[in-house]
Amino acid sequence: MTARGKKTVRDLRRGSRSTLLRRLYFDGPLSRQELGSITGLSGGSISNVTGELLADGLIEECGSVESDGGRPRILLRVAAGRAHLVGVDVGETQVRVALFDLARTELAASDRPLDDRGHDAGHVAELILTGLAEVLERTGTDPGTVLGVGVGVPGIVEQAVYGRGVGADLGGGAGAVVHGQTVGWDAVPLGRMLRAGTDLPLFVDNGAKTLGQAEMWFGAGRGARHAVVALFGSGVGACVIADGARFRGATSSAGEWGHTKVHVGGRRCRCGARGCLEAYVGAEALVARWGAAPPGGGEKAGLAALLAAAGAGDPAAVALLDEAAEYLGAAIGDLVNLFNPERIVIGGWAGLLLGPRLLPGIRAAATEYALRFPREQTEIVLGTLGPAAVTVGAATLPLSDFLDSGGEFPRRAGADAVGAGAVGTGAATAGSPARGAAATAGLRARAVATGRPP
Repeated sequence: MTARGKKTVRDLRRGSRSTLLRRLYFDGPLSRQELGSITGLSGGSISNVTGELLADGLIEECGSVESDGGRPRILLRVAAGRAHLVGVDVGETQVRVALFDLARTELAASDRPLDDRGHDAGHVAELILTGLAEVLERTGTDPGTVLGVGVGVPGIVEQAVYGRGVGADLGGGAGAVVHGQTVGWDAVPLGRMLRAGTDLPLFVDNGAKTLGQAEMWFGAGRGARHAVVALFGSGVGACVIADGARFRGATSSAGEWGHTKVHVGGRRCRCGARGCLEAYVGAEALVARWGAAPPGGGEKAGLAALLAAAGAGDPAAVALLDEAAEYLGAAIGDLVNLFNPERIVIGGWAGLLLGPRLLPGIRAAATEYALRFPREQTEIVLGTLGPAAVTVGAATLPLSDFLDSGGEFPRRAGADAVGAGAVGTGAATAGSPARGAAATAGLRARAVATGRPP
């Protein structure tokens, strides 16, 4: 028996694979010599591990660069087509399911609007499973190459079952439980509901946290160690990054920034309380307060009309947007005082739509309401990944697990031991085309023919 805390040879090997995969993923292409300088691993380790990763098809050679007086150095990068990721955004008006390769290239997407059942949990699970079956079938993707399905949801996610990685449900058990007060979800067993329709690994997290991870990895937050990424959509949320890691709190509810109070006894919020930030600056609240949105146009059309009216000098529209900028700036000042971030990123579809108009006012209000010294150290910027950032962030959940494991393909729920994916045997873990076709057929049968997850 291995002593507690003592690393085995397999652990060390996995750690070296993970280190090299991460460097190549985020900073590649790189040569073996560059990998040695960056990681501190010995030349022998670099040679052995890159040899394994090449044999597994996880990395590939992609050209060469001249060296000083010696042979050209071969460049390596992660093989984008070796595996696939699925990201799901359970939004306010629709469910978006997107399939990506390892380079985050979107291969297919399914956008399914919520009907009059709204956020009925069974309806949402049905849309996720139907969208999943659609993107796999449309691209002919073998489900055995899918590292997992990441799902971003509106609410607090209780990780009831831990698989290989936070939020993973690899064993077909209870899975993640979601408490979404603003959408009427009270301990909804979403993981279990989805498990009834797919055997792919599941990762469920709050949508603001998935947005935060995406912006920190690939967007406006990259390079910061202490940051807050704000999601500004129909509602408002935030992802707090402390020393490079997402801060979750005791029950994973940290970051419910939209339900901090800006007016005691103020407007009623969707959560049932009064005076929440969301009740003043959320897209739903802004459109309702303006009261002049195009009939049946939805929140996006309403905000676009509000912006157009303000641009035309409508006093009511100008006053409403100025007030929203002040509320947001004051609330961001609170984030500066509480968390001392070096960067605050404003994202979400509404944040990106209104950001160019509101950002100067937000910065000015944050300066007025925050303590001077920490505010001087904090930059406030807009997100750079666009309105689909939650979907991209959801896809990073299985990606993160994959990189942490050193490129080990996960065992699928209900699968036999074949293709379980021991370190160094990644080429055997993608699953056979026959099993992939059967899995796709099963998804389609459960999600489409029955119309609802069992």
